[in-house]
Amino acid sequence: MSPKKLMFKTSTYASVPEYGEGLRLGIYQAQAAYGPGASTKNLDRLEEVARIAKERGVQLLSFPELYVPGYTLSPKEARKVAEFVDGPSITRACRIASEHKMAMLVPYAEKAKVDGQIKYYDSIVVINEKGKLVTSYKKTHLYGQQEREDWSFGSDPPPVFKVFDFPVGILNCYENEFPELSRMLALKGAKLIVGPTAADCYYTLPNGNRSAVPYPDISTLVLPAFAYTNNVFYAYSNRAGYEKRDSNQWHYRGNSIIIGPHGDIIVQANHPQDTLLIADCIPGYYGMTHPAVNHSYLKDRRPSMYKQITVLEADFIKGGWKYPHI
Repeated sequence: MSPKKLMFKTSTYASVPEYGEGLRLGIYQAQAAYGPGASTKNLDRLEEVARIAKERGVQLLSFPELYVPGYTLSPKEARKVAEFVDGPSITRACRIASEHKMAMLVPYAEKAKVDGQIKYYDSIVVINEKGKLVTSYKKTHLYGQQEREDWSFGSDPPPVFKVFDFPVGILNCYENEFPELSRMLALKGAKLIVGPTAADCYYTLPNGNRSAVPYPDISTLVLPAFAYTNNVFYAYSNRAGYEKRDSNQWHYRGNSIIIGPHGDIIVQANHPQDTLLIADCIPGYYGMTHPAVNHSYLKDRRPSMYKQITVLEADFIKGGWKYPHI
């Protein structure tokens, strides 16, 4: 990657946010390498992008889903490229984060020993601004047959962690489309949700045919609503360009975006190419979302009423909710 070919979209103030009051976020929308040698190439690019982001004061830098090895992996390839969390790729990423005093979200293929067995996960490692590993979050909601053939389901709920004393939550690709998950992170105290993803235009079905309709562009369809109803900043960190596996080809949307807590679009990638989005996420610069003082969706919820959801879920699994006779 040449810096001359890297597009920038920024919305920043004169100085980086004060400690604990906000965060300068960087989203790298990458035309990443795939296939043999991809991990080394993508980590070389990570190091270069981190240097460029540091020059612009970025405090948290995110990369797309499965950035390190590539997304379009067969089960055999997934097992070949997967690494333990203390393997060479994440060790190198931690060193780069430490050198730049910059936190990172680095998605990778994780190999882990669970209950005495080796399992494989679509994971995102969280590295803080000191270069220390915070957690490796294993994707809990897998999309489609390919992901379920490649990976095991993670069991731990999505985490909230602090970067420069600012609370951040993460979701992985398909998980961004579930309102329950973003609400969970908001209730845990997240003020920013970042969702690395690999959203393409069309999906290749198990029979090899292309889906009849394109994958929905959730970046403008649902994420602004989730940002507004949870009063959080929301960032979608997608891929761009193409990837191939055998005769199948993925064309990524390149629809990365950073959204404000009023559902406002702060910056977005308008072209499916290498793009670095940078925005200052400062909640104090936003006013109330509702006219009445001290009212919001989070405060006005009535959790005791929502216990019925578990009953409805059980009925749905059995065959759908049956309306009572009137």
